[in-house]
Amino acid sequence: MYGHVETPEHWVNQLLMFREIQDETGGFTEFVPLGFVHYNTLLYQQGIARPGPTLAEHLKIHALARLLLAGSIQNVQVSWVKLNRGLSQLCLRAGANDYGGTLMEENISREAGATAGQYTSPREFQELIRQIGRVPAERNTTYTKIMSQAASVVEPAQVVSA
Repeated sequence: MYGHVETPEHWVNQLLMFREIQDETGGFTEFVPLGFVHYNTLLYQQGIARPGPTLAEHLKIHALARLLLAGSIQNVQVSWVKLNRGLSQLCLRAGANDYGGTLMEENISREAGATAGQYTSPREFQELIRQIGRVPAERNTTYTKIMSQAASVVEPAQVVSA
C-alpha cells in the first residue's frame, strides 16, 4: 500500500526487500501496488495519513516496480478497483502488465471510499487494453498464457503484452 504515510525511500526499500524474498523463495507471481483510499478511513480522519497518492505517485510506483523487480517478479498488476479504468490504463503505460480480474463482493476498497466498482466484463478489459495499443491475453493464476487476442476472454484476468 502506498500513498498514506510513506516516502519514496520506503517504496524503494520495500521493493528491494520483495526482490530479495523472491530471489530466495520464487514464491511471488506478481506485485500489486495498492493505492491508499483515504475517504472513510480512521487513519485519515485522525490526521495520521494524507489523502492518498497523487496521480504522479500512482505512475511512479508502477514504473519503479517494473524497474526494481525486473528479472525477479515479472508481473506488475494494476488494481483498477482502487484506481479507475482511465488511471489503470495510465499505470499500464507506466509499467504494469496485468489487469486484475473481477472481485466478487469486494468491500475493503468500497468501504474506504473507492468508487471504481467490482466488475469489469472481459470484453471491457479487452477494449481498455486495446485502446492503449496492447494485446489482451487470457492467463491463469500462475501467469501461463492461455490465449492471445481472444474474442471472448474469461476471468481471472488479462495479461497485457507489449
